[in-house]
Amino acid sequence: MRITIYEIEEWERSACLALEPAHTLTCREAALSEASVAADSEAEAISTFIWSDLSGPVLRRLPNLKLIATRSTGFEHIDLTHCRQAGITVCNVPDYGDNTVAEHAFALLLALSRRIVDAVVRTRRGDFSQTGLRGFDLAGKTLGVVGAGRIGQRAVQIGRGFGMEIIAFDARPDPAAAQRLGFRYLPLAELLARSDIVTLHVPGAAANQALLSDPQFAAMKPGAVLINTSRGGVVDTQALVRALASGRLAGAALDVLAEEDAMRDEAEIFRAGAAVETQRLQTLLADHALLAFPNVIVTPHVAYDTREAVARIVETTVANILAYASGAPQNVIN
Repeated sequence: MRITIYEIEEWERSACLALEPAHTLTCREAALSEASVAADSEAEAISTFIWSDLSGPVLRRLPNLKLIATRSTGFEHIDLTHCRQAGITVCNVPDYGDNTVAEHAFALLLALSRRIVDAVVRTRRGDFSQTGLRGFDLAGKTLGVVGAGRIGQRAVQIGRGFGMEIIAFDARPDPAAAQRLGFRYLPLAELLARSDIVTLHVPGAAANQALLSDPQFAAMKPGAVLINTSRGGVVDTQALVRALASGRLAGAALDVLAEEDAMRDEAEIFRAGAAVETQRLQTLLADHALLAFPNVIVTPHVAYDTREAVARIVETTVANILAYASGAPQNVIN
């Protein structure tokens, strides 16, 4: 097969060489885009991370494409309708970062609860005053885990290690896991009302878009904290800004934003040539507003990014491509 791997870092190239010489391999540092797709019009298989454009208009310019091996667990960035119609197999990496993402959620929570960012900034300028840096314990607090899949269950385990009471919401409850790990399921509204900290671990599917909006924030326990390491669109950013500005939430720690693509490159939203949706511009403005809150911590979508996790991503992706080539595809999502 002719294989093109996009968004590849230098260290990943050696691992991908396992695809040669049986296959023709092209590696590109840049993401796949409408502007760059012509260079790989003969590709039969591609591998991308989450920043590539995998919309129908781009994929239609790859007429020989038979396989997309996304180097992510989520696949909402892929036009699965086009893939189904065109007979393109899509594979993902289902479980590379269960502990990795859950650990980052708690890193964010600890940074927020103990005012770590403020403390470090202060001491770096030679100020060792403790004024305004008082935090709060995690022990004894109620942790609400929204999405109790693999990552959510790992968050449950970590939370129990801190001595927290754990409650969870999931569209598909797993009673055996609840009994094994020591948590209980509640309806979302009740979880929000009871939780001191809410941590989100749901996929970015259409059903989860704006899962937390004004009604949900109004239902949350006053003074609660929100942690989001899932997808930015799961939270209505404008509603989150309102909840923070009103004092309903005591703080938020986010690894993802609804318009994080545009936050990386704000010109991106104007490149299509068409009028930009007002809603998208308002969300981008709200994302910027979050950065100004002293009780908000934002990291640039790095919850997955450890040496061990990215090695697992590359290893599984290469295996996915080889499995497809052998006629026995694995980790197929469509």
